[in-house]
Amino acid sequence: MIARIFPRPLGGTVRAIPSKSVLHRQLIFAALSDRSVTVDTGRGDAPISDDVLATADCLRALGAEIRFSDGVFSVTPVTRPPERAELRCGESGSTLRFLLPVAAALGVDADFIMEGRLPERPVDPLADVLTTNGCTVSRPEGNVLSVRGRLRGGRFSVRADVSSQFVSGLIFALPLLGGGRIDLIGREESAGYTDMTVAEGERFGLSIERGDSGLTVSGKTVSPGAVKCEGDWSSAAFWLAAGALGGDGITCAGLDPASRQKDRLVVDLLRDLGASVDVKDNSVTARRGALRRTEIDAADVPDLVPALAAVAALAEGETVIRGAARLRLKESDRLSATSDALNGLGASVTVTDDGLRIRGVPRLHGRMIDGRGDHRIVMAAAAASAACDGITLITDADSVSKSYPSFWDDFRALGGTFELTEESEAK
Repeated sequence: MIARIFPRPLGGTVRAIPSKSVLHRQLIFAALSDRSVTVDTGRGDAPISDDVLATADCLRALGAEIRFSDGVFSVTPVTRPPERAELRCGESGSTLRFLLPVAAALGVDADFIMEGRLPERPVDPLADVLTTNGCTVSRPEGNVLSVRGRLRGGRFSVRADVSSQFVSGLIFALPLLGGGRIDLIGREESAGYTDMTVAEGERFGLSIERGDSGLTVSGKTVSPGAVKCEGDWSSAAFWLAAGALGGDGITCAGLDPASRQKDRLVVDLLRDLGASVDVKDNSVTARRGALRRTEIDAADVPDLVPALAAVAALAEGETVIRGAARLRLKESDRLSATSDALNGLGASVTVTDDGLRIRGVPRLHGRMIDGRGDHRIVMAAAAASAACDGITLITDADSVSKSYPSFWDDFRALGGTFELTEESEAK
């Protein structure tokens, strides 16, 4: 699908959607609890992202009962896991990496079905851990990853410099094995996401001791009865970026400034870029200021790179983003995709070994942009279109359903004017 966006600054207020990262974790802990749990998404009018739906479907395949109505998931936990299961992950790396150890700990012979670029994304370090601890992991087909056998408890050594999701997956699994120790090898990537898993695990009754070299997990996963999901900083970043690019400013409501989501750092990073950002209670407002160059270490906030790059494209001087090499292995090569999208709009962006160099330009121009089937590239290009002086066309506009199905509704609510057409019709 192609979005044809007419030049118009955005402004107004939008409520944050539920955090995809938090929802994954709450649903998994709920499905592994001792009794039922309700998970309130906090925004009943917002459809659920494809990635979270994939996790819910996979948990059902493992034996949980999950119903969804009026923004609330009702979860009856796994009591009798099946002997075999087929888990359809879609393109969700979180679903695959979180549930691979869980299926192994439950003793389910599971086939994980992957789509898009997911089969290309790293999983070998996690597979090695499972193999060392009693399982067999194989790839009978290019898009299928199979795990056989039951995982043994005890001590696990896992590379932490590839993905924090490996660590989180083991945290979910260890209570099923009577607890255990996770030793971290290498510099820990995206430690904030592991902290998020720890916080949710403690909410579900686990005792998790976290140190520089690893974690010790003990206790059983116990239902708190009901939990509520917080607003999503990752998706709100695109609206805050659009506000920083012009117009009357954009306010995102329903965000917790004290959240464990590392992407809350978008507030500080936009300020570093010269934007005017105000935080009041649970709302954040971004307006354009005297945009200027800065240097950004994106190691802990890789999902912010496309949005921040869009703002840096109009900042005076050269902005450097580093620590983002693993963006090459997302739904697209997100470094080259961000560069190509912004350069297509008249920016000056160069890809480096681990990030981007962005030399600010006076203005952007509406052109045809390849969304690369990547939700974050599409949303970044849409945010940038608010500062363009002509019509912007973005392919793969429907890919936003992966994380933000109501994105285009909220874009319209903020004053955006656009048409969505099938690509065949656009040609």
